[in-house]
Amino acid sequence: MKNLVARCFISIFAIIVTTFANAQESIRIAYIDPLTGAFSATGYNGLVQFQFAAEELVNSKGGLLDGRKLEIVAFDNKASAQESQIQLNRAISEGIQFIAQGNSSAVAGVITDAIRRHNRRNTDQPLLFLNFAAVDPALTNENCNFWHFRFDAHADIKMQAITDMIAQREDIKRLYIIGQDYSFGQAVADSAAGQLGAKRPDIEIVGNELHPMETVKDFTPYVTKIAQARPDAIITGNWGADMVSLARAITDAGITVPIYTYYATFDGITATLGEAAKNQVRLVHEGHFNPAPTQAYADYVRAFKAAYPDQDISYPRVINTIQMLAKAISDSGSAAPQAVANALEGMEFTSIAGERLFMRAEDHQLFQPIQISVHTDENIEFDGDNSGFGILTEVSIPLEDTLLEHSCQMNRP
Repeated sequence: MKNLVARCFISIFAIIVTTFANAQESIRIAYIDPLTGAFSATGYNGLVQFQFAAEELVNSKGGLLDGRKLEIVAFDNKASAQESQIQLNRAISEGIQFIAQGNSSAVAGVITDAIRRHNRRNTDQPLLFLNFAAVDPALTNENCNFWHFRFDAHADIKMQAITDMIAQREDIKRLYIIGQDYSFGQAVADSAAGQLGAKRPDIEIVGNELHPMETVKDFTPYVTKIAQARPDAIITGNWGADMVSLARAITDAGITVPIYTYYATFDGITATLGEAAKNQVRLVHEGHFNPAPTQAYADYVRAFKAAYPDQDISYPRVINTIQMLAKAISDSGSAAPQAVANALEGMEFTSIAGERLFMRAEDHQLFQPIQISVHTDENIEFDGDNSGFGILTEVSIPLEDTLLEHSCQMNRP
C-alpha cells in the first residue's frame, strides 16, 4: 500500500513538474538582423521594438498557452547573406522554430530558401519565417513559401501609392531614380519605371542608377549627376546608412525637388534631414506616426519612448507581427509552426491603430492601409531622433485600394 501511495505521489509530482516546466518554457523567436557594422543602428532599433512588443503586448498580460512567455533571441547577421545562413543554423541548433528578419530582401531570400530546404528535410522540426520588413515582391510571388509570412507591404504596393501621387502632379515631367544595387533596389527601380510608364508616359526618366550597397561613403558624385539631370522629383528605396548619406548629400547640394522614399526617417535620418528637407521629403509606409490614430497607439509609443529614450517606433508592423503571432498561437492552441501558419492564413485582425489587417492565404502577404507622409516639424507629437522633426500623414490609402494580384504557386505541406 505504501509503495502504491508512493508511486501515485511520484506520478502526480511528475505531472505537476512537467506542467510547470511547460508553462515556464518560453516561445523563442530568433531575431536575425545587423547588430554590428554600417546598418547596426537599424538592426538594433528593430531588436528593441521586438523585445518591447513581446513584453508589453504578451508577457505582461500573462503570456501564451498557460503562461508561456515570448522571448526574442538576437543573432547578428552583419547585413550579410552568408552570415545570415550561419546565424540561422545557430538558431536551429538551439531549437528555435520562429525566425524574424526584415532588413535586406537579399537576406530574406536566402533565409526563405534555407527554411524551405530545412523544412523539407526536417518535417518534425519545421521553422516559420516572420518577415517584418523585406519587401522584394518576389518573396510573395515567384519565390513564395508556405513557411514565410510578410507583415509589411511589398515594394510594388508602396510604389503604387507613390506613382498615383506623382501622376496627379502635372508639374512633374522629369524623374530621377536612385537606389541600392540588390534585389529590393532593383525592384523599386523597375516598379517605378513600369508604373509611371503606364500612368504618366509623358514623364521622362532622366536617371535610373543603382549604387553598391553599404560601401559608398560619399554620395556627392551621385548627387552631382542628379543635379545635372534637372529632375522634377526623385525616387529612392535607400535605407540605413545609405539613406543617411544620400540624404545629407542631397540637402548639402541644395536640391529642393520632391523626394519620394521608402525609409527616409529615424535612425539618424530624420535629424540629418532637419530643416533642409522640410516639406520636401515624403515617405510611403504602413502604420502611423503623426497624428496618432488611437489613444492605445499613442500610449504604446509613449511607453516605448520612456523605456528607450534614444530609440523610435520605426516599425509599427512589429506590433502587428507580435500581436498576430500571439493570436495565431492562442487560436490554434499550439506553438507548433505548422499550426501557427494555418491560423495565420486568412487572418483578419484589428491593429492597435484601429485598422483592419488581412493576411492573404494564397501568398502570405499582409494587406493594410498605406500612408504617404511628409517630413516636417509642424503638428508633430512623435518626432524622430529626438530632433523635433517627424513625418505627418498627408494621404491614407485604404486596404481595399492596396490589393495587387500575385503569381504565387504555393506548395503546401
